[in-house]
Amino acid sequence: MHSFERAPSVQRRAGATAFRRPEQTFTPVTARPPDNRRLPTERSAIVSNTTRVAIIEDDPPTSDQLKGWILSARPGLQVDQWFTRDDAESAIARERYDLVVMDIELGRERHAGVALINAINKQHGTPVLVVSAMPATIYRSTMKALDAWDYLQKTTFEEADFIDTVLEMLRASKDRPIPKAGGPTTAVDQELSIDPLGQGAVLWRGHRVNLPLTAQRILAALHQHRGEVVSYDDLFQVVKTGRNRDNVRKHISTIREAFRDIEPTFEGIESVPMRGFKWLATKA
Repeated sequence: MHSFERAPSVQRRAGATAFRRPEQTFTPVTARPPDNRRLPTERSAIVSNTTRVAIIEDDPPTSDQLKGWILSARPGLQVDQWFTRDDAESAIARERYDLVVMDIELGRERHAGVALINAINKQHGTPVLVVSAMPATIYRSTMKALDAWDYLQKTTFEEADFIDTVLEMLRASKDRPIPKAGGPTTAVDQELSIDPLGQGAVLWRGHRVNLPLTAQRILAALHQHRGEVVSYDDLFQVVKTGRNRDNVRKHISTIREAFRDIEPTFEGIESVPMRGFKWLATKA
């Protein structure tokens, strides 16, 4: 079986989670998963105190390799493998994992992982380790901004680094408080997710909002200053052409219509006469 090739050991400071790794070659194999692989619809009996890990990776050989590394370090863990965004979202909604290891790209969706991290943060705040082929110099800071624990770039780390990071995350996971059932209703501003990578992923209560790029920028400006009036002059800074009030109002109308396609009673944007607009941080 092919694997991440071992590189010379790397000295790390105790407790460090963001680290540099030596260059190496990752060569995925083409074998398909065995017939006895657990399908997404299958459920097995689970001991209540079993530590559970989810691997979200669309390449079966890579998924199997990561699973093997995890089980070599902690044989008693339960490791669930998910290969599509839909299956992963369903699992996140119904299960409470202690750790999630995931890729950003799933199938044809280049940034599916961004939406999944947002969903994880809303559900349980489970620690997330991102393992992706995308350049760490670009994506590590973005994943950190999304509250991912760390970002490992494929071809630039060895098995020992991966295991050290996973074990550290599992130890931290034990200290997480368990959310209470029947808590307060989520606030409106917490139910909006905007893709910080600017790839067109706006989610409202888990549903995609179809917006043109300029409308997304205006929405992001309103949400960043939620509960405050964002002036026309400030909104002009995110509109590349047509910097006038009529054009801004047209974009606001487009945003409202897109949200009302999902929720007909949506009233999350307030018009403030002569001043601008406000994203309301009120209860849903």
